[in-house]
Parts: sequence; structure tokens; C-alpha cells
Amino acid sequence: MKHLRLAELLKQPKKYDNVTVQGWVRTFRANRFIALNDGSTIENLQCVVDFENTDDLILKKINTGAAVKISGQLVESMGKGQSIEVLVKTLQIIGEADPELYPIQPKKHSFEYLREKAHLRIRTATFGAVMRIRSVLSFAIHQFFQDKGFYYVHTPIITGSDAEGAGEMFRVSVLDPKNPPTDDNGAIDFKQDFFGKETKLTVSGQLEAETFAQGLGNVYTFGPTFRAENSNTSRHLAEFWMIEPEMAFYDLADNMDLAEEFIKYTLNYILEKCDKDLTFLDQRLEQEEKTKPQNQRSPMGLIEKIKFVVENEFKRVSYTEAIDILKNSKPNKKKKFNYLVEEWGTDLQSEHERYLVEQHFNAPVILFDYPAKIKAFYMRMNEDQKTVRAMDILFPGIGEIVGGSQREERLDVLEQRIKVMGIDAEELWWYLDLRRFGSTPHSGFGLGFDRLVLFATGMSNIRDVIPFPRTPQNASF
Repeated sequence: MKHLRLAELLKQPKKYDNVTVQGWVRTFRANRFIALNDGSTIENLQCVVDFENTDDLILKKINTGAAVKISGQLVESMGKGQSIEVLVKTLQIIGEADPELYPIQPKKHSFEYLREKAHLRIRTATFGAVMRIRSVLSFAIHQFFQDKGFYYVHTPIITGSDAEGAGEMFRVSVLDPKNPPTDDNGAIDFKQDFFGKETKLTVSGQLEAETFAQGLGNVYTFGPTFRAENSNTSRHLAEFWMIEPEMAFYDLADNMDLAEEFIKYTLNYILEKCDKDLTFLDQRLEQEEKTKPQNQRSPMGLIEKIKFVVENEFKRVSYTEAIDILKNSKPNKKKKFNYLVEEWGTDLQSEHERYLVEQHFNAPVILFDYPAKIKAFYMRMNEDQKTVRAMDILFPGIGEIVGGSQREERLDVLEQRIKVMGIDAEELWWYLDLRRFGSTPHSGFGLGFDRLVLFATGMSNIRDVIPFPRTPQNASF
């Protein structure tokens, strides 16, 4: 008999009588009741063993973590906690798990401990829920863009350009690190390297995506990106995933419209498709919040927070207006902010962004028209010569989640910006060509996928929403 996935079985239990299921033992109690899970759902299936007619050697091997195959009759459960159960007729141990060695026992483990067991933490209820939501969110992103006629572009992971201009990139090289070749000035001679030049892992696919937008119209990338920022915080990863759409003939207003529609679509998608996982994580977060001091508790539950974004119109506010609001706010006047807002041009911190969303506007916020000096070279300069057509989307509990802009399509202005910021124009000759030949107004944005998953699952550390986190001093697994 072909085995059933639990998600399929639990969706239509009346459809089945005798069933075969496979999965891992979550718990085995009273030498009789197996809680079985196969990863397809947050829910376990109770399997009732006839211990009087089961070999003692088999019973001893039914331990937490063991993989088993069970066939039996599906019946209505007489006990509490489940509506159906399987009366076991045959039970096969597929893979044993020594209870003295298996590290994921049926008790509360800290997330710090589970990061050390990242190869096994997926078998816990929390991480199973998080990773299923991550998968569904990923599909929703592709669905949204494909339905709108966007083309999916694979931009290079190895690059010679720094899209952000921050210089925090991982070098890609085959040169002998102990004895690299040098040029006449004693510097490393990258002409002898694999690509004949210095190359690095990309921090963004945006620049390359712009080239495709200037030929296909509307495109998007969704791939891994890398940043060598030595930041060991709960919000930073060295390897992360980015969604970056680029659209020809879009101005900043079009860009903001698309970004808001995109976010609402993807979050609404998981509300519809991941209700059980979200309910479990909502309850987990509620219990976690109870352990915090009253003044540190989140005002919203997980599902409430997601609906807050989906159901509210995003408030659009200029950077200049936001600075005035923050300067005159109670937390700023009473010096409650860790970073006081004193003058126009300040780079906003997460605490400022969250204040705007959670306290002042009580809605998701799109800030736009930022000072040019704190934004990237490729953003379109406004007529005031002080601000650029940039926009950031701010969420409750997390602050900035999307950053984007209308791109600078004027060759002379872009060349001047590159010069002022000290960027090597020769490295970007192909990017400048886009402004020489058939240049158009165009826009795009970037969304850190892992931060979206962080928001959508209520987890507090970004290391817990990616399968194998890469952070400073950590590249295990």
C-alpha cells in the first residue's frame, strides 16, 4: 500500500479506512501511543500500538527521533487532543534513534542550543512550521510576479562591481593566499587570478537586473546575496536571499504601488495557506511574550500583526516630514531614544522607524525622498539637489523591510554622482551604457526575504528562519 502524507490524510480523513504512513516518532508514551510526524503538517498523528502483541525488541526501538512505517485502521479517536488515530496492525522500524544520543528530545530546547543542531532542528514543531511558511512565501513571490507578467532573471553571484558601494564583500579568488603574485607596485596582481580581475560575491543583483528591465520591461531576481559585514546581531546574516524587481517606465509612485501590492499579496497568501502553522507560532509567541516585562511586550500577536499590514493602507511620508515628527516626539524630547534625532540628514535607526509605524501613524509606513548623502549612487536626484527618489517600507516590530528607488536614468547626472562618491566608472561602463542607448525612467526595490520570513513567523532572531545561518565565525554544516 502506498503511504500517505499526513497533511493529505488529515485534510480528508473520512476518505480513508486502512492506511500506511511513514514518519518520525515525536513521542512514545505508555508503551502504547506514538505521536507521528512526517513534516508535511504541524499536526501529529496518534498511532495506537497493541503492545501485548508487539515484539519487545520493536517496542524498545520506538524512541523519539526514530523513523517508522505504520499500517493500520484509521478510526475516530476516543481520547483527547486528536479527532482520529490509527490502530497499528504492522510497524516497521526504518531508522533507529538511540535515546541517549539523539539530541532533540521531547522537552523545551533553547534556540541557541538548536542552532548547534541545525541539521536536526527541522524535526521540531517550531522549525517545521517556520520552514513550511518560508517555502510557501517563496512560492507566493514567484506567483505574484509571474501573474503580473514579470520575467525571472538569474543574475550573477560572482561580480566585479559593488552595487551598494559599501565595500563589505567576500572576495572570490584562486590565488595562493600564502604567496599571491604581485605587480610592480607590490600589490596583489589580480590579472593572474581566475577571472583576470578582482571579483567578489554579490551583495545585490540589482544592477544586472536593470539591464534586463531595459530589454524585457519588467523583471525580478530572487537569489542568494552576501555581505561581509562583521555584525553579530539578531538581524544580520552573511548569506541571505533577496527579491529585487526592476521595472522600465516606472516612476517612484509606481514603485511604491507595486511594493505595497506585492507585500500584501504574499502575506495574505500565507494567511490562507498556512493557517495551522501560523496559529501554532502565534500561540508560541504569546507564551514567549508573557515571560517579558510588561513594557517590553509586543502590542500585537503574530496573526494580528500580519493582518495589520495586509488590511491597512500604507502611509506615505517624506523623510523631511518624518524627521520633524521624530524631533518633536516625546521619546526624543525626553531622551528615550538610544539615538536622538537632532537634525535633517540623520540616518534613521530601527527605533525611529518602529515609532513611526507603531505609535505615530499606527500603520505601515513608506518613507520617501531621502537625503542623497545617505543613499546609493544610482538613485535619481530630485530637483532640490539634496534628496533622491528613494523609498523604504517600514513594518511593526522590525522597522525597514524594503528599500527601493527610482533609478537615475540621466547619464550626466549619474556620472557626476559616481565621481563624487569615488566609484570606479570604468568598472560600470556597461551600466552607464544603459543611459547612453535608449535610456528610460525606471525603478526597483529590494526585499530581504529572510526578514520577511522573520516578520511572518514571529521569530526574534534571523538565524532561526534560514536553514543553515552564515554569520561571523560560523559556517557550520
